[in-house]
Amino acid sequence: MKLSVIIVNYNVKHFLEQCLNSVHQATQHVDAEVWVVDNNSVDQSVEMVREKFPEVLLIANKDNPGFSVANNQAIKKSKGEYVLLLNPDTIVEELTFKKVVDFMDAHSDAGGLGVKMVDGNGNFLPESKRGLPTPAVAFYKIFGLAAIFPKSKTFGKYHLGYLDKEETNEIEVLSGAFMLMRKKTLDEVGLLDETFFMYGEDIDLSYRITLGGYKNYYFPETRIIHYKGESTKKASVSYVFTFYQAMIIFAKKHFSLRYASLFTLLINFAIYMRAGASIAKRILNRIFFPVLDAGILYFGFYMIKQYWEQTWLIPTGSYYPPLYLHYIVPIYISILLGGVLLTGGYDKPYQVPKLVKGLFFGIITILVMYALIPDNYRYSRAIIIAGTFWGFISLSGYRFALQLAGVSAFNNEEARKNRIAVLGSIEESNRVAGLISNMKQTSFIGLVGLDEQDRKQENVIGLAAQLQDIIRVYSIGEVIFCAKDLSAQHIIDQMIQLQDQGVDYKIAPQESMAIIGSNSINAHSDLFMIEVDSVSKPQNKRNKRLMDIVLSILFLLTLPIIIWMVKDKLGFIKNIFWVLFSRKTWVAYYLGSIDQEVKLPNLKKGVLNPGNAFTKEDLSDDTLSRLNLLYSRDYKITTDLEIIWKGFSFLGN
Repeated sequence: MKLSVIIVNYNVKHFLEQCLNSVHQATQHVDAEVWVVDNNSVDQSVEMVREKFPEVLLIANKDNPGFSVANNQAIKKSKGEYVLLLNPDTIVEELTFKKVVDFMDAHSDAGGLGVKMVDGNGNFLPESKRGLPTPAVAFYKIFGLAAIFPKSKTFGKYHLGYLDKEETNEIEVLSGAFMLMRKKTLDEVGLLDETFFMYGEDIDLSYRITLGGYKNYYFPETRIIHYKGESTKKASVSYVFTFYQAMIIFAKKHFSLRYASLFTLLINFAIYMRAGASIAKRILNRIFFPVLDAGILYFGFYMIKQYWEQTWLIPTGSYYPPLYLHYIVPIYISILLGGVLLTGGYDKPYQVPKLVKGLFFGIITILVMYALIPDNYRYSRAIIIAGTFWGFISLSGYRFALQLAGVSAFNNEEARKNRIAVLGSIEESNRVAGLISNMKQTSFIGLVGLDEQDRKQENVIGLAAQLQDIIRVYSIGEVIFCAKDLSAQHIIDQMIQLQDQGVDYKIAPQESMAIIGSNSINAHSDLFMIEVDSVSKPQNKRNKRLMDIVLSILFLLTLPIIIWMVKDKLGFIKNIFWVLFSRKTWVAYYLGSIDQEVKLPNLKKGVLNPGNAFTKEDLSDDTLSRLNLLYSRDYKITTDLEIIWKGFSFLGN
């Protein structure tokens, strides 16, 4: 047997399914066996492999022993002349296996080989080729010299930026996402070091391959999609800690004591520097614009107060005491910006209508409070109104300016993202379009056909060869490729050719409800299931929590009256406090169908569920599952209130 493909999986069923589909196509051109080692997944990955890929050799672990141990389990049983370690979040081209095996056959000095990798948007992943992370290389990367001089032979060694990504070259380190090795080489240098639980094992094995007298090659004549590349994971603090700790293990194993100590010092510095920078960045992202808005508002109130005081008060012998600027104005500003927060004015992208709505809500609140406070704290209503008007003008003005300047945080791309093109055969495109229509609110779905016959079909807006023009003319924000009809090579070609179009690319596997893609290379979430996440949007989460608190307090105040309307009275009292302290929410999913194929956003356990709106009907699990989907997709606060009203007697459940 020529090739053994080994895939270690952990809770990425839909990625794995798509990966195995592409592997199945690629093994048609080479004598190969395919192994899947599952590390105790709970997402039905094992069941999916057994049902859809019975030819795959499956090892189902009862625990998670780690990446290295799992790969070694399959390597020891494999029969291929070459062993390929492949990540489940990858897609290989149809001729990938044939091309890499042919290259290895022609280069007897090759112990390992990596290929050109692109992310889910077609962008080249620099970790396709890497150098050994010596203390000097690590220093250049940690302190940013590698990023400043990526093509330097001195500073750019981590990703070997000075090597042409379109040319075959000898490299030092292979990526664990696609790591092809000669079985004979592994017999000589050893398998993956099981000291590495996750990350670093590819660097260690790559280094041992070169120590064994073999060469590692970067081979760009075939490509794979790797959704979760290093560029995606690097934003995670947990990834920084785990990866750099693996680097310390590597240094202690292979470097001299002096170099290992220096390397460890650098790595520990990098860990805390990166973690601190990540935390600081998150805090700054959250508070920068509220603080800026507060400063602008304070400036306006101060100038208006000065003008009012100089023009009207001082001539009459009056003035505002320091209390006004030090305490009263900050309270006004807090209320105004609190209104902006509640109406979603600080949710990205920042939108002027939400700002205006929030300021309006804030000034109404201030004026109502104004009528209730003692006379000695009632300062001029004219300044309140003028200051708020200043807020309308100044805050809206700089938001419009930043939007015109193209600042991404102020550009609302939602309208464009809801314009989708589905590329594939008419039958499969209609299936995918129907799936989207049932689960996601869109403004436009156009079908892109494959040949001239397709032009005559309904909703066809053009052909695959016209995709670039279609994106521009129809203002498409998302392209979905039907994997049933398009080769992986064709999909990757399209992604690379159109990567400057500013659209998202996703792939719809055959006979699946999952649509897979990277919404952004810097996003934490890589698996895109049809959008059912209205309930998880920041404004809805905030409104839902506010509603929970208000209702809990209201129920407490009226408890002597309403408790007689609830069946389980003690349970009702407990639930009030569980919800008040955020252990539960008043309405969430029906848990009996929470294992449905479409993954729903996480919610706390609910007292009621959408089925409680139909108390007189006996609903099946399938119906309740659909109600879960509708609840998540079309969530409004009025939905919760309706369910609570109709299911009031069950609030003690």
